[in-house]
Amino acid sequence: MAERQLPEFLQKVIKRYPEVWDSFEALGAAITNAGPLDGKTRELVKLAAAVAAGREGAVHSHTRRCSEAGCSSEEICHVALLTVTTIGWSGAIRAMSWIDDELDAL
Repeated sequence: MAERQLPEFLQKVIKRYPEVWDSFEALGAAITNAGPLDGKTRELVKLAAAVAAGREGAVHSHTRRCSEAGCSSEEICHVALLTVTTIGWSGAIRAMSWIDDELDAL
């Protein structure tokens, strides 16, 4: 599998603040290792959080990561559908369109 290319602006931030990026990456690793959830479940949870927060870039990123972790398109779409009664129809549908952007590109 090809290495994931980070967005250009993020690459600039990393170059400007490498210690901050290293700390952020270390925090992510510590959080990943802090509990019993498997990789697929972790990615579905992160996607749900991104959907609920309305973060388009994070929804795109975690859709790709879910796919890389072995999630089916149906599982990924179900995450957004499950948020309808929590964040509302329009928020969930908005997120579904972001998910479709990525699924169409896979």
